[in-house]
Amino acid sequence: MKFNRILTLLFFFVLSNLISAQVETPVKVSLEQKLQNLFPDAEISKMTPKDHFKEVFQIILQEPLDHNNPEAGTFQHYVYLSHLGYDQPNTLVTEGYNARPRTYELSKILNGNQIQVEYRFYGKSRPNPIPWKYLKNDQAVEDYHQLLTKLKTIYKNKWISTGISKGGETVLIYRSKYPNDVDVAVPYVAPLINGQEDKRTEDHYNTIGSASCRSKIIHFQRKILQNRTAFINEINTYANKKNMKFTEIPMEEAMEYAVMEFPFSFWQWGGKCDEIPEENASSKEMFDYINKIVGIGFYNDKTYVDLLPSYYQHMTELGYYGFDTVPVKDLLKVVKKPTNLRFAPKDVDLTYNPAYIIKVRDYVENHGDKILYIYGGYDTWGACAPNPKPNVDALKMVLKKGSHKTRIKDFSKEDQQKIYDQLQKWLGNDIKIIPLKI
Repeated sequence: MKFNRILTLLFFFVLSNLISAQVETPVKVSLEQKLQNLFPDAEISKMTPKDHFKEVFQIILQEPLDHNNPEAGTFQHYVYLSHLGYDQPNTLVTEGYNARPRTYELSKILNGNQIQVEYRFYGKSRPNPIPWKYLKNDQAVEDYHQLLTKLKTIYKNKWISTGISKGGETVLIYRSKYPNDVDVAVPYVAPLINGQEDKRTEDHYNTIGSASCRSKIIHFQRKILQNRTAFINEINTYANKKNMKFTEIPMEEAMEYAVMEFPFSFWQWGGKCDEIPEENASSKEMFDYINKIVGIGFYNDKTYVDLLPSYYQHMTELGYYGFDTVPVKDLLKVVKKPTNLRFAPKDVDLTYNPAYIIKVRDYVENHGDKILYIYGGYDTWGACAPNPKPNVDALKMVLKKGSHKTRIKDFSKEDQQKIYDQLQKWLGNDIKIIPLKI
């Protein structure tokens, strides 16, 4: 009996030590498992890491169509998470359209993690058919807020939001709705537009650059319209080669819209005056140039369908630009009253809400602290840039003669240092800033 009692005590002693050892030894949970725990209904798959990242995941969320009404259903929402370390700073990329996985320069500057979010109802995140009433900026902002709230439980260092063009505009909208979600916001070439057709863009491209360059642009526009038959033949040849169809926007209409679009795109994308075809240029040379600047494919059936969400948003909440017809009005035959409403979805309520962006602008200009603005001086959308008041702790950097492609890397070494110093001040000395290689 005594021997059995000793064996029993020994057994419990060993068992107790085993249990104690299991309790004391922490089980390492993989990032993939942590993400599964945060997003139990999501599809999560590994991708090949690039640049400085160690792990990359595609996350397909079951996103609510309506954050105020879960019963409305869900859609598949694509997110790309690029991981370096849990203690690193985090860059949230709010795409304005579809998401093409790539490394943004801020992620390199901060040597941190990156979360890239496709805008709802664009790219792979597009339900079919699109429930238009849920394609609202406030719903998109809630997408980011809910995502960030969860990710902050595992990524506890500083957060920076960034985006380009419409994505940069989204950065500002998000900042105005949830000013404490991120520590710093860095919108690139982001407009805040007045109305469905903001006249400031026309004033911009009718005054920037030299008078001779602006005159050359008008002459080029008119020459295309004066040679419309030959030009349409060029479009037809190109369309056949690229297997493009022009049934939604017929070729002649596409040509006239491309001609009216030309000055906007020329300055937006940094066109060079000496590259505009001269008086004796062939129709092929003229087509090749306007195709390079505007892109006739912009009006083909596939792109028309792809961009329906964009035009819906611009015509209802974001606003857009108009067309200056004065230089070419006498040569237009098809498009008598040009408007970007032409490219918006049909049989959908397109009532414009002017108060939406006014409220966003009021916030960022008067209260938008810790916002770093990046603009190009010639970029047409720069005409719609917000102007933070002197009392606001913000920095607006405008690259002289820069375009819509302007990034931090394009500034002088001195201006880049000014940007780095400001980021350092806002983020604190615990964050290491790594200058871009020039």
